[in-house]
Amino acid sequence: MPGSVESRLREIQARIGEACARSGRDPASVTLVGASKEQPVTGMRQAYDAGLRVFGENRVQEAQHKAPQLPPDIEWHLLGPLQTNKARAAAGLFRAFHAIDRTKAALALDREAAARCAALESFLEVNLGGEETKHGFAPEELAPALAELAALPNLRIVGLMAIPPLASDPEGMRPHFRRLRELRDELAARPQGPGWPGLLSMGMSDDFEVAIEEGATHVRIGTALFGPRG
Repeated sequence: MPGSVESRLREIQARIGEACARSGRDPASVTLVGASKEQPVTGMRQAYDAGLRVFGENRVQEAQHKAPQLPPDIEWHLLGPLQTNKARAAAGLFRAFHAIDRTKAALALDREAAARCAALESFLEVNLGGEETKHGFAPEELAPALAELAALPNLRIVGLMAIPPLASDPEGMRPHFRRLRELRDELAARPQGPGWPGLLSMGMSDDFEVAIEEGATHVRIGTALFGPRG
């Protein structure tokens, strides 16, 4: 890809600002997560030196390998589903979890966070398209899941995340992003609402501007920032 990691980061930040302007939002309301799966540490350090502080990995083991090689003030997010046998290691490394796809994983993470006296944040992953190859709660499962998980003392459910079915162009993703926002709003409007900030983790390299226009608070950008995976 042309340009340096720094120049690509500046371009992405500018595009985030433009998408926010179109939708009447403050650019500060959108967190750029550098999706660094299978990316070299050298590129991640370049992004860090250019000002990026939030990085997301899909696997606990990969983050464990990379974290000691990078500055300690990085905020690590786990973007992939959490295996319960990795909960202890994950609780010691990650600040936020974007893909809690079942209550068992949330309960395991809460126990490990309690053992560390830590407070962690998580999104519930939603399988918007009912795809067998995708993880996540079905939309109708969200309300009972939130009712069960809202009382967890050390794991705070902050919002929803989705990886929608693929579309031929970014505009084709808009209905899915809109649906995730509507699900968030429907849950918040319930008499016993979740009492959360209602964050939305949605949008990646090819469609993050549409996601922002539909309310994304966290965009997970890898290839557009770092280039193709190594």
